[in-house]
Amino acid sequence: MSVEAIERNGKAAEKTNNPLGIDNFFSEEQFERLQELMYPKQAEAGSYLFWEGEPTGKLYYIKSGKVKLRKSTEEGKDFILSILQAGDLLCEPEDGMRAVHSFSAEVVENADIGVIQWKDLEILLYRHGEFAVRFMNWMALMHRVTDSKFRDLLLFGKPGALASTLIRLANTYGVAGPDGIRIRLKLTNSELADFIGTTRESVNRMLSGLRDEGTIDIRKGRIVILSLNALKQICHCPSCPACPKEVCRI
Repeated sequence: MSVEAIERNGKAAEKTNNPLGIDNFFSEEQFERLQELMYPKQAEAGSYLFWEGEPTGKLYYIKSGKVKLRKSTEEGKDFILSILQAGDLLCEPEDGMRAVHSFSAEVVENADIGVIQWKDLEILLYRHGEFAVRFMNWMALMHRVTDSKFRDLLLFGKPGALASTLIRLANTYGVAGPDGIRIRLKLTNSELADFIGTTRESVNRMLSGLRDEGTIDIRKGRIVILSLNALKQICHCPSCPACPKEVCRI
């Protein structure tokens, strides 16, 4: 990495502990090339990196913090598409036909961001073929994640969609312990409802049912999954390698 790049970033970004982060798709040298394109941005909780309908042209690498992706309908209803964490890359490139964002990116936890101009990344992709192939592999995985979410939301009703969401939360933010998988991310029932396109009251009833069955528990406002297999049965979760952990994420 050049001295100029390090000065621009303040310091070289380090690899994160996120096993699903984009840094895992590149060699150390390739990831450094990506870091050289980044310029630093501090984003406070409650702010937005961009709004739905604003021009695209930038990518956002999350060094720390969390970012929630929201999609709004014409009727004014909000859906939560994902909650990104350190190591994730937020990328919605121009495709030649559309040059505006199709969702909004809300900062929900103070974040340290590396911003990349899409035109700078294009030059890197042109110059380094192996880097381009690995970047394409990452984008293909992101498409698989999106496709699998739509499958779970559409095929097995709201209980299946909720079960799928809880499994994805466990894979992304879960900590396994002797008494179950504790989801570190604290979410309200309204936020869970926004993940699956239903009402808070419906989520309340479904969570109560899962708790009565011994599938989950709620401790200090956080969900603990007691039986992952029970959730998998509800949403007809395909077994690995058909749906690896890298795909089954929130």
